[in-house]
Amino acid sequence: MIALTLAEVAAAVDGELVAGAPERVIEGSVETDSRLVGPGSVFFALAGETTDGHLFVPAAVSAGAALVITERVTATEVAGRPDADVAQIVVADGYGALAALAHEVVARVRAGGRLRVVGITGSNGKTSTKNMLRTILSRHGETVAPEGSFNNHVGAPISMLRLTHDTRFLVVEMGASGVGHIAKLVRIAEPDVGVVLKVGLAHAGEFGGIEATQRAKSEMVTDLPSTATAVLNIDDDRVASMRALTAARVVGFGTSPDAAYRIGDLTSDRHGTAFTLTRRSTDASAVPGGPNQAEETVTVRLAILGEHHAMNATAALAVAAEWGVPLADGAEALATMTRAERWRMELLHGGPEGVTVVNDAYNASPDSMAAALRTLAQIARPGERTVAVLGEMAELGEYSVEEHDRIGRLVVRLGIGQLLVVGPGALPIHQAASLEGSWDGESVYVEDAEDAVRTLQDMLRPGDVVLVKSSKSAGLRHLGDRIGGVPA
Repeated sequence: MIALTLAEVAAAVDGELVAGAPERVIEGSVETDSRLVGPGSVFFALAGETTDGHLFVPAAVSAGAALVITERVTATEVAGRPDADVAQIVVADGYGALAALAHEVVARVRAGGRLRVVGITGSNGKTSTKNMLRTILSRHGETVAPEGSFNNHVGAPISMLRLTHDTRFLVVEMGASGVGHIAKLVRIAEPDVGVVLKVGLAHAGEFGGIEATQRAKSEMVTDLPSTATAVLNIDDDRVASMRALTAARVVGFGTSPDAAYRIGDLTSDRHGTAFTLTRRSTDASAVPGGPNQAEETVTVRLAILGEHHAMNATAALAVAAEWGVPLADGAEALATMTRAERWRMELLHGGPEGVTVVNDAYNASPDSMAAALRTLAQIARPGERTVAVLGEMAELGEYSVEEHDRIGRLVVRLGIGQLLVVGPGALPIHQAASLEGSWDGESVYVEDAEDAVRTLQDMLRPGDVVLVKSSKSAGLRHLGDRIGGVPA
């Protein structure tokens, strides 16, 4: 965190400084997990669903915390002492205080005139796009972006609090499980660019349906000012409709001829994904086909599996280009990435001899599951058998049976050679595939990941190409590691 006095922190979070001198300067990391606290850290004691952060204040103090922010006085031995080694600020709402402090830090760094902020949301692809954009922008200045999927009401502010006065780019991944969540993150970060990748059924059970999901994702652009830019996937009708909801300048990307950043010549194989990207002038005075309608085309080569990553890469390239990074420079940076993220279309060769594993079992939605299966079918060479190991797609609510059933039928339509379905939540995949009488493949159902390991030991043979795909809650990412030869 940037250096702030205790008085400034207290004012930002609307809290009471009950221990510590007001003029004392704090500039350590900000943590909500006491295990991550180090000397000089700020520890927020937040009440969670399963535990209460106030219980871990002593551990945070022992680890060297310089300041604890709590909803009640817990370090009673230092309360009221301005010379206390550990300062304490008491607030009414810990989560609100975390958000307020993040907003204050972003505003102070932005006041220096160098910082640019982008927010990224969508039902799929947020983390991959964030990582791609970080890879591009980090070549042009200090860039802060969350690790992993730090994209909720805690993770996103924590990421923002990593800013320094030298930071040029802040990339914020904005996830949500309900209407209003993204709007809160937008108010904290106040993005200069808002990106919407896709509206799909991921977390539809929590949102309450696809229409509610669309409303939630549109929060990324509805409050953007006219000075900001909305980067929208215009191949997705629900995202494209958001053009009417924002005062921001709109830049579209996708395969559509109307896209300012247009994907063409898309190919995907075991070596990665390649496509051409054509940038059409976004100058308002440029008339399509007219003399001011300048175009630039580059070839983009990703060492990342799956055609769907072309959309993520294009979104990242579009944001960077709007900030002055040449497309060719952005494409060159993306070519250095060996994977989008751990457990996301990760290619593994260390398992049984001659077996290739694609471990994509960190997240799963109907869209991403279908995309992964299409990739599996595409990358198999003649004579190689395709094997899909599929677990549950979580948080689909009333859509769960229907969408798992649809995936089972897609497996058959794509001609996948062998299907292994893991866990009761994914059972409709097995049932649907088994009912397709024209299929030459086979479906096997097992109860859990341990059963799957034993089954795969007998099932796999040299030359197999194996996809492991599920939501994180199904636990199959570790199964993918085991059969791919990744050490535990």
